[in-house]
Amino acid sequence: MGKLTGKVAIVSGASKGIGAAIAEKLAEDGASVIVNYSTAANGADAVVSRIKAKGGHAKAVKADLSRPSEVKDLVDTTLREFGKVDVLVNNAGVYEFLPLPEIHEEHFDRLFNLNVKGLLFATQAATNAFGESGGSVINISSVVSIWPPPNGSVYSATKAAVDALTRSLAAELGPRKILVNSVLPGPVETEGFSAMNGSDDVRTRLVPQTPLGRIGQPRDIANVVSFLASDEAGWITGQVIPVDGGLR
Repeated sequence: MGKLTGKVAIVSGASKGIGAAIAEKLAEDGASVIVNYSTAANGADAVVSRIKAKGGHAKAVKADLSRPSEVKDLVDTTLREFGKVDVLVNNAGVYEFLPLPEIHEEHFDRLFNLNVKGLLFATQAATNAFGESGGSVINISSVVSIWPPPNGSVYSATKAAVDALTRSLAAELGPRKILVNSVLPGPVETEGFSAMNGSDDVRTRLVPQTPLGRIGQPRDIANVVSFLASDEAGWITGQVIPVDGGLR
């Protein structure tokens, strides 16, 4: 039996990258997993197929987490499919870097509507569905929340907001046996990172600043998330945990 056997998890933004790795790791450790996606149906279906090929249980569910009504539908679908919710991984997010003179309202709203509003209402819906034994909410933040880079003011602000929500909700929901933690990835080798303008320059600049001497892999993040989702992490809440290879 895996350490998550019997648990049901929702992973938002799980069609690729870190989200896909998290969904697959949770399933590998025994959880039944809802693989959420907004537009990339093929990617989500591929994640589900890989999970099922290894004997796991998963279902792809479309929902735009920037829309609270779709968030509710996502949780309702999870309850119909698997009967309960024990774990929510708030991974869905968007990033875009702009210098201050180029920041516009659409940029601000796009990032905050998903990264902050979507996360908050997903947490509200999921925790309303948690049973008497509580549950775990794991927010995928970023090291930019504590080390904001140039041109990343709006994105960094969304992740700082995520960490503030984590600490506040941990204090609020603790009496209900609900754990809330943030995982802060450093640079991770994903499709989005590779496609980002200047990714090679970022890699060249940051690897020498990382004691472990490499860019992170999605599995590095997934391993930490799986631990936090398990009963082994039952005394951990309100924590903001960098997972960045020691980047300084």
